[in-house]
Amino acid sequence: MRTARITAAAAAGVVMLAGLTACGGKDGGNKAGGGSPVQAAAAALRTASEKTGSEKSAKVESTTKTGQTTQSMKGAMDWSQGMRMNVETTGQGGLGGGKPMKALYTPEAMYLNLGLGGKPWMKYDYNAMAKKSPVFALLKDQMQNNNPSRSVGLVLATGKAEKVGTEDVRGVKATHYTATFDVAELTRMQASKDFSEKDMKSMEESLRKSGTKNETIDLWIGPDDLLVKKTEKMQNNQGGFESTVFYSDYGTKVSVEEPPASQVTDAAGAMGGGLAG
Repeated sequence: MRTARITAAAAAGVVMLAGLTACGGKDGGNKAGGGSPVQAAAAALRTASEKTGSEKSAKVESTTKTGQTTQSMKGAMDWSQGMRMNVETTGQGGLGGGKPMKALYTPEAMYLNLGLGGKPWMKYDYNAMAKKSPVFALLKDQMQNNNPSRSVGLVLATGKAEKVGTEDVRGVKATHYTATFDVAELTRMQASKDFSEKDMKSMEESLRKSGTKNETIDLWIGPDDLLVKKTEKMQNNQGGFESTVFYSDYGTKVSVEEPPASQVTDAAGAMGGGLAG
């Protein structure tokens, strides 16, 4: 039972980050400004990507649905030197039973407060996890190389971004953009140059087996050229994936302190060196 919970927590930790960090991308698309609606959207998104990336931190609030499970997250993230996050999560239909759970993410590991005995924190080292599953290998890559601006960069790189219109997002007048692309594009665009070809092929095969064919990403950019909202929708044979993320208070101070060793259990050690892939 303990091993099952540790494994479930690892999966939940990855899912909680899916909408925040699973979208990497290399800036691309048509470099020309003006002209067609697609070119105009690309120019606006390029500016938003640069401005969002330069801020280095923000408060974040998200809801992620995978199959019958819904997980919410609220906290703050800093991407000045890799991704660091201090958040509280709540799950329905999965781990936690609806009770809040604290989570810390650093460029090297994630820590989940599972409340297990005298050592409430469980540590999931990315290197150990990456050896067992390409999903965790991608998580490691994203936590060391990603930030919210790369979500904008991904949509821009497709060359398919379209402006939908102007909408209110929590009191902010924002411009709405959308793009849909296939899973082959998605997998290749997600990773940085540090992500191995072996792990890339494993990820592509995993997505193919799950029946994932395409994904739609919608972005809302505020009047100050900052990303204020993002949604992702993906259909597959496992119930689909849907994520909504709100960003605010750019430049906020974020404190992420790793728990004392006396309060931490290493997941790999607790599971005999094994992690579910």
